[in-house]
Amino acid sequence: MASKIFDMFSLSEENYLKAIFHLEHSLKSGVSTNALAEEMQTKASSVTDMIKRLSDKDLVNYKKYQGVKLSRAGREAAIEVIRKHRLWEVFLVEKLNFNWDEVHEVAEQLEHIKSEKLTNELDKFLEFPKRDPHGDPIPDANGNFNVSDRVLLSSLKLGEKGVCVGVKDSSSEFLQYLDKNSISLGKKIEVVEKEDFDKSMLIRMDDHKLSISNQIATNLYIKTLENE
Repeated sequence: MASKIFDMFSLSEENYLKAIFHLEHSLKSGVSTNALAEEMQTKASSVTDMIKRLSDKDLVNYKKYQGVKLSRAGREAAIEVIRKHRLWEVFLVEKLNFNWDEVHEVAEQLEHIKSEKLTNELDKFLEFPKRDPHGDPIPDANGNFNVSDRVLLSSLKLGEKGVCVGVKDSSSEFLQYLDKNSISLGKKIEVVEKEDFDKSMLIRMDDHKLSISNQIATNLYIKTLENE
């Protein structure tokens, strides 16, 4: 999938393409200037300037009041950056003994390395992993990846069960909280109580119970299980 045309993109342009890709997925619509400014933690005027640059390179399509969407070329470029980021995360955790809360910032730097050969050899060296340490799917060399059927823990009803398959928030603070409370990928979770007032939950994992806030529940991806 990768092409030498990707060598023409600046680090900032790649970061914007990646941000638009993620926002498109979560919003299911065109991405507004304000939403992108919030994601990139910058001014709306800076976003407008970048959108024009990306549009001039045919990487995005922008319509007033409908927001911005990636073009086919823009989507390919974004997926290539995401692929590199997630492969580097796997490498850092599996081969260099990084914790899952330490890898995101390092991978943010490594994802901008341009070498297509390095990326493909890294993929081969890691034996073509399907998911990164946070449970997110890793695109293959052709940009294809499988998105599993998953929901947020907050959407589960009383008595429902599931397995933790990913995190929405990959900040070190959130991942450290999960480690502290023994919440990890593959952990089986059951909703024991759910408060109407603040949407907090009491969950069961293994042989113990844990009270979690709605903020935590809205940042954990779960693959639901049939009640046993």
